[in-house]
Parts: sequence; structure tokens; C-alpha cells
Amino acid sequence: MNNNPRTNAPWRVLIIGSGFAGLGLAMQLRKAGEDDFLLLEKAGEVGGTWRDNSYPGAACDVPSHLYSFSFEAKHDWSRKFAPQAEIHAYILQCVDKHRLRPHIRLNSEVLGAEFDAARGIWRVELAAGEVIEAQALVSACGQLNRPAYPKLPGLETFRGEAFHSARWRHDIDLAGKRVAVIGTGASAIQFVPQIQPKVASLSLFQRSAAYVLAKPDRAYRPWEIALKQRLPLLQRADRLLQYLHHEGRALAFIRFPWLMRLFRHSFTRHLQRQMPDAGKRERLQPNYPMGCKRILISNDYFPALAQANVEIVDSAISEVREHSLVTADGCEHPCDVLIYGTGFTATDFLAPMRIRGLDGLELNQAWKEGAEAYKGISVSGFPNLFLLYGPNTNLGHNSILYMLESQYAYVLGCLQALREQGLRYLDLRPTVQRHYNIELQRATHRTIWEQGCDSWYKTATGKHTNNWPGFTFTYRLMTRTPELADYDCVR
Repeated sequence: MNNNPRTNAPWRVLIIGSGFAGLGLAMQLRKAGEDDFLLLEKAGEVGGTWRDNSYPGAACDVPSHLYSFSFEAKHDWSRKFAPQAEIHAYILQCVDKHRLRPHIRLNSEVLGAEFDAARGIWRVELAAGEVIEAQALVSACGQLNRPAYPKLPGLETFRGEAFHSARWRHDIDLAGKRVAVIGTGASAIQFVPQIQPKVASLSLFQRSAAYVLAKPDRAYRPWEIALKQRLPLLQRADRLLQYLHHEGRALAFIRFPWLMRLFRHSFTRHLQRQMPDAGKRERLQPNYPMGCKRILISNDYFPALAQANVEIVDSAISEVREHSLVTADGCEHPCDVLIYGTGFTATDFLAPMRIRGLDGLELNQAWKEGAEAYKGISVSGFPNLFLLYGPNTNLGHNSILYMLESQYAYVLGCLQALREQGLRYLDLRPTVQRHYNIELQRATHRTIWEQGCDSWYKTATGKHTNNWPGFTFTYRLMTRTPELADYDCVR
């Protein structure tokens, strides 16, 4: 809770969300000498996706040294790929070290915001009825914060327990239970191996099989941790090598999709080594080009599915009954507990918040054909609104924190321009946004993501709204400083 005594004067910066995106910007604001900011968090603690996703086996699929702030190094990561609890602890440490608690209001859900053009002020409405004002509004809600639930006939008749992986029910003992898991994405491949030994049976319902590669994970040895703590440059060197290694993969994603054949060979070898059952192995063969959907990494997913108490179901669910799920082939699958591993409503971005800009323009209406923004940060008609991890800034090959740090520099540049030039607001020119997104969509059509499959990267109508179709270093160069000619600068 924010304890700073304050009048009703507008804040200079209001940030919605306290995950990596929002907290990282707050740290950079403090570093720049800016203390007139507030973070609003709808939950009872900070941490974003790393607070919410506490399911068994939750961990990052980006190396620890790369999945942390460059300006806040952690030298004692326990593993090459950090588990959820350690990442969340790192976030909390950043909050405490940078004394951000007084700038954070927990349990403060935002319902909507409206821009007052005459004053150059955003009026932000909270669920509790309070209205908070600020000159600049920053959305740090991310793309993976609202769980997606399947719409299944008869779901309301189910008598067992049901929950989403991002809202894991730690109070439910799965031992001896007949468990059904819907979904085979990044969360499912982590929690399925953890619960498989405990349950009586596990029915895994997959719409399409995932490409799963071996995970090069291991615990860091004590001497390695001690050496990095004594010689911090070693960690920076490791981070750089990891960055270059991952950035090289962009060639296969965005320039030469045929290179994915090399990775497919690795997948085939991994599957053959870990799945002796020919029938299950056949069900685990994806029917779309590799990289078209998210590539996953795991060393225990296939071995878990190989066990006798696991069945892989690739027939669509046609009905949910009191104690079972029925598939289109007529088979009934008994179930005591239903777990959704169905991901998030990634293409909705700021929804269900209602954001109104100039002339009452509503953001969801402006985005009715699919979300878009200039450099993923600014939207025409919504002055002084800045998005972190906005449209087309997600990655398939590297660390999102690198992208976030690029966005921090751009947002800070806009805030500096507002102050130094005495501006009421900055509003992106519509032609700039239109031309930028025409080129972006054109670039996207050349990527692996447009090679023949549907995914959470795209809207229902097929517009690609999530991924960045380029190298991360080119995005870094694009966002080094804002070009004020791209904006209407209003005094």
C-alpha cells in the first residue's frame, strides 16, 4: 500500500501492473531521479505471471542470467533455468532493494481510464470507486495475465474440482485421483510430469501436439556460483553468450524458415529416445511446421507420458458429464479433477479495462480488427499512454526482458520530452502508426509463424498481434530515443 502523504494533485506517471514490466520501469524511474509515480496492482502481492503461475514444476524456459534485468544482476541463480519460486523471490528482492513498496498500491484493480485532453490528464477508475489522475499512463499488464478457459458443452454439470494452471489449487490432493488435463502448452509440459506419479490416471487432451526439445538445464555448482559472485564480469559474459546464442535462432524464425528442419531433427531424436510406445509416439507428432507455434523444452514430459497411467487423447471433447469427459469418437473418460492448461487470452491485451482517448475513442473499438501500436508502445488517439510488452513485442527466440529494457528507454524519452518542452501531451500521428504496422505485417508474413497454423500469436481473424518479426537488436536501435516528429506535440 502506498503510504506517501499526498494531495489530490495528479501523479506524473501511473503504472498498471507490478510484474517484470512495471517494476523494471519503476526501477528506471528511480534511477532517473523520478519519484512521482505510482504502481497499481490488482492482486495482493507483486510479481505478475511469476506470482500467479505457482503450479508444480513451474520454471522459465529462458536461461536465468538472460531472464533477469541487465541493471540488476543476480549472481547466485541455483539453476541454468530458474524455477518459479526463485524468479518470484528475485522480483521481491528488486522491490525491496529499490525501495519501491511506498510506490505500490496492492488490491487496486483498474476498471478503466479516460483522457482529459483539456488538462492533459488521465483519469483512472479503480474497482473500489476511487479515481486517480496522472499525466502519463503506462500499461504493464503483459500478454499472459488472463487465463483462457475452454467453452465445453455440459461443463456446468461437472461435479469434480476444476481449475486453471495459472490459478493452481494447492489445497487439492491429487493422489489417487482420475485427472484430466486439457491442453499441451508450456504450462502443461511442466506440471504433467509432476502430477503423473501421484494420480491414479491422467487423460491428456491435446488439440495439436507440441514440438518439445531437450532442456539444457542443470544445477549450478557451488564453485560456479562463488566464482560469479567474486567476478561479476563472468556472469555478464555468460549473459552475452546466451543472448547471442538465442538471437541466432531468429534466422530460422524470421528470415529462413527452412532452417527449422535442423531443429525438427532434434525433436524427432528427442521423441524417439524418450517415448518407446509407438502408438503414443505417433500421437505426439505435430502436424504443422516447427516454430509455427511455440517450441517447448522439457526433459521429463515424454517420459511422463510414456507411463501406463497416462492416455493421450487427440479426439475433440464433445461433452462434459458429472464425472467424465466424452470425446467426439464416443469414448467416455472418467474424471475426478479437471485441470485447464489452456493458456491465456493473449490477443486481448488491455481488456477488460475500458480505455478512452481523444474524443471518447475506446481502445477496444480502435482495436476491433486486432491490436496494433507504434513500436508496440504508442497508440494514435491515446495521448501519453505507453504500453510495455504491447502488440507485436513478444518473442519466439530470446528474452522478453531485453525487449522491455528497450521500451523503458523509449518511454523515459517521451516523459523527458513532456517535461522539458512543457507539453500537455504527445499523441502519435495516425499515418505513422498505419505505415509502421503495414510494414510490420508485411514482415510477419515472411516468418515461420505464418507458415500454416493457428496459434495464440494471432487473432481469430488471422491478424498477427503478438510477435516481433525481427531481431531484438534492431528493436533496441529503433527504441533508443523517441522521434518527436512522429507525434503531435500539444502544449
